[in-house]
Amino acid sequence: PRKGVLLFGPPGTGKTMLAKALASKGKTTFFNVHASSLASKWKGEAEKLVRLLFEMARFYAPTTIFIDEIDSLASARTDGDCESSRKVKAELLVQIDGAAANLETKEGEKPKNVIVLGATNLPWDLDDAIIRRLDKRIYIPLPDKGARGKLFELMLKDVMVEDNIIWEKLVGQTEMYSGDDINNL
Repeated sequence: PRKGVLLFGPPGTGKTMLAKALASKGKTTFFNVHASSLASKWKGEAEKLVRLLFEMARFYAPTTIFIDEIDSLASARTDGDCESSRKVKAELLVQIDGAAANLETKEGEKPKNVIVLGATNLPWDLDDAIIRRLDKRIYIPLPDKGARGKLFELMLKDVMVEDNIIWEKLVGQTEMYSGDDINNL
């Protein structure tokens, strides 16, 4: 198995929804993590939280750790980064590598698969080391014409609408709309 997977694409295209679908259909323990849940005002606590997350993931393996908006946690390192931010990024990198190292098992022992699944709208803001560790990258594009038609159908299935709506025209007018945009519309 891979160390990690990165879902990237425009906002509102369903990256988080795909992760939730994976959680319900996959046969793994699923941890849904946001950067704010790993933040702490106390020195050293954020790194401990990252370490604890991965320890729990290894204990409950096979596990998927989903980090939504991973760019807020693992943005590119710059001279302006605070010490705490650098340490959290370093701990995250170490733990992802450690999770991959745990794939090697002794005879009769169950493999401790831990996969990191990250989602972002801004892949170019990610640290190069994180991108290297999330070795499978999947682009989630805006919906095409057929997908937009299906989205309208799904979102309006329980809504009474006028009979004279020209669906093809509506679908054509929503080019460059995300699934979230269509839902809001």
